[in-house]
Amino acid sequence: MKDIKLPMSEADARSLQLGEMITVSGLLFTGRSRFHIRAIEDNVFPPVDYEKINCFFHVGPVMKQLENGEWSVVSCEPTSSIRFERYGADVVRKFKLRTLIGKTTMGPRTAEALREVGGVYLSKIGLSGNALRGQVRKVHNVYFLDELGKTECTWIYEVEHFGPFFVAMDAQGNNYFEQLSREAESRMPEIERKLNIPVGYDYTEVNG
Repeated sequence: MKDIKLPMSEADARSLQLGEMITVSGLLFTGRSRFHIRAIEDNVFPPVDYEKINCFFHVGPVMKQLENGEWSVVSCEPTSSIRFERYGADVVRKFKLRTLIGKTTMGPRTAEALREVGGVYLSKIGLSGNALRGQVRKVHNVYFLDELGKTECTWIYEVEHFGPFFVAMDAQGNNYFEQLSREAESRMPEIERKLNIPVGYDYTEVNG
């Protein structure tokens, strides 16, 4: 399994294959809804060198301050990234992000932005926030803590062999989940024939 050094280079990003499992090592920054909204609507964002810290981890971590004033990570479970799709592409282009880390997937606008800048979206699989916390070697800084609170503020983590994650969106604009959905849909007629399900059968809709 590859361990990619952060900040990820464009060459590394474009070399990664859809579905490939990797880990990352280096510096990343965290954020959720407020980061996206403020960065795009208000042009307010942490004063980070985004060329050096170029990996955006979608997470609202549980943090604990130690007696010496330093911070430690209690848990850092990735949050669902699709809810950031409204601003995702703009954030990728604004900061020229090469690496996004989150849960599940994002939409076509973000995929296109990643293709343009040469970046990838990495998704969790079979991981818990408690497992990931052991891969955070140091909490370097925090921004907007008093204003936004520990969940929505921006943390700077140094991580080592962080993951593994899989490439859910590659630097060519492909989306793993979209391809999986198309494959499943293409196989349905064969499955229905094997199960003797009539052509045109209407499945019952279940309302919550």
